[in-house]
Amino acid sequence: MKLTMQLKKNSYDIILKRGCLKNLYQFANLVNRKVFILTDDGVPAAYAQTIAGQCSDPKIYTIPQGEGSKCLKVYGSVLEEMLAFGMSRSDVVVAVGGGVVGDLGGFCAASYMRGIDFINCPTSTLAQIDSSIGGKTAIDLGETKNIVGAFWQPQVVLIDPDVLATLPRRHFVNGLAEALKAGIIADPELFALFEKNTPEEDIEQIIYRSLRVKEHIVEQDEREQGPRAALNFGHTIGHGIEAVKGIRGRRKNGLYHGECVALGMLPMIEDNSLVKRTRAVMRALGLPTRAAYDKQKVLEQMRHDKKGRGNSITVIRVPGLGCWRADKIPMSELPTLLGLGEEE
Repeated sequence: MKLTMQLKKNSYDIILKRGCLKNLYQFANLVNRKVFILTDDGVPAAYAQTIAGQCSDPKIYTIPQGEGSKCLKVYGSVLEEMLAFGMSRSDVVVAVGGGVVGDLGGFCAASYMRGIDFINCPTSTLAQIDSSIGGKTAIDLGETKNIVGAFWQPQVVLIDPDVLATLPRRHFVNGLAEALKAGIIADPELFALFEKNTPEEDIEQIIYRSLRVKEHIVEQDEREQGPRAALNFGHTIGHGIEAVKGIRGRRKNGLYHGECVALGMLPMIEDNSLVKRTRAVMRALGLPTRAAYDKQKVLEQMRHDKKGRGNSITVIRVPGLGCWRADKIPMSELPTLLGLGEEE
């Protein structure tokens, strides 16, 4: 299956095909140029080596697994390695990994020599369903997520569902929260797939339909000036929870990104029957529907959200399945949102 992100001069193909990592050379120029392959130590080394085997001048650079690598220190070390490798404006960065590798690799490509080519080969459910397309690249500053970054579209995205077989169950399910998000805001048939079958049975359709939702929204609004805000559904509260309870840096116990987004979605659904259906899907998947956290700390993180403007912030609410609404609310109302986040 193939989708094409139509962004005029920044357009690119998204290839969804089992085994496609072995055929990257068919979709991108990997010869007569330096290819910097960024991966992390949680990704099977064979994936990066599969890419390297198709290149005339490759270098594989491996960073530590986890959100902690999306920091200034690791960002700087990657750029130094790129410089030492002798990369020029005609060379390319290939990210082989999950959302952290894609975000960091994309930002390094965006900022090295003011921008060089970038290819994304996502290997996690979360990255395949959501973060690998759309051009958002970023690193974190302290506890504030994705606050330093750039819009930088890839040249091509290769999505190989076969690589998901190596993921632990919790990592696999973590990414499905973003697919559930896409179904709730824009695709009732995608939501229905979660109610009918186990996700493994429909994983290619789930990935495809999720990407189609995001592709359609990004094509309308590449730089998040309007409709793209819909993709933040669940993220205002979710990012706040992730900053306080997320597995990142030295914090080895806690919640993953998708789990935080799942918690952030429930208070923003206005239809009680849809809330119950969503909870049922989350429970069946193994996503949390409630969690204990310090609400004051989460609230403080929410006030730093990128969607904030002075004393107000835009949040995404869902009045019913397949639709959404952007509400600009005063910062003073944020505590009310958190108060709604508990189980009935």
